[in-house]
Amino acid sequence: MRVLLLGGTAEARALAEQLVASGVDVTTSLAGRVADPRLPAGAVRIGGFGGIDGLRAALADYDVVVDATHPFATTMAANAAAACAAAGRPLLRLERPGWTEPAGASWHWVDSHEQAAERAAELGRRPVLTIGRQQLAAYVPALAGAAVLARVVQAPSISVPLGWTVVSDRGPYALAGELALLGEHRADVVVTKDSGGEYTWPKMLAAAELGVPIVIVARPPRPVGVQAVHDVQQALDWVSAEG
Repeated sequence: MRVLLLGGTAEARALAEQLVASGVDVTTSLAGRVADPRLPAGAVRIGGFGGIDGLRAALADYDVVVDATHPFATTMAANAAAACAAAGRPLLRLERPGWTEPAGASWHWVDSHEQAAERAAELGRRPVLTIGRQQLAAYVPALAGAAVLARVVQAPSISVPLGWTVVSDRGPYALAGELALLGEHRADVVVTKDSGGEYTWPKMLAAAELGVPIVIVARPPRPVGVQAVHDVQQALDWVSAEG
């Protein structure tokens, strides 16, 4: 059994560790967009495949594929579905559950980053953006004049407006630190994506505790017809069944 694991998430690293411990030949593929990524157990490849055709060709070396990329990695998810269908390889989507609004929170759901920017501009003037560096450009038109604090893993490729502050940091985060971050910035709105998981959940609790509204970009739909599970054990069971 040769498993190609499309990774980059905590769930992917946990699955790789368990597969290696079980003696399964697993290779984790990382997109290479983050400098100094957390490396999983087992073999690792870094960089893209060259679209659907490149991934389909690479699948000659694997028996099954587990797509455990970020819930917002829509291009990779679509390419995996198309390539596996063309190559006749079983595909599983391992996707962490989305978040559920806690008591006392004020969540505002939107379908795009552009909508999130506009809603944030309506709600406050000191937003905290935790949407990743690749989407920051979508927030400039609506929030150029706001006192934005943007937290990213690594420096953005765009030049941000003069009134913005960029903080480079990587989870997991703790509630005390998130309370301090929002309090020191005097945040009046937080913008995030429905990433799910525990690494960044404390900011949601901190915002609720401080009475700060949150604008949340909803998840895009996953490719039609792809089987999905929501925890690592289910994915491990699926790989075992396929073997």
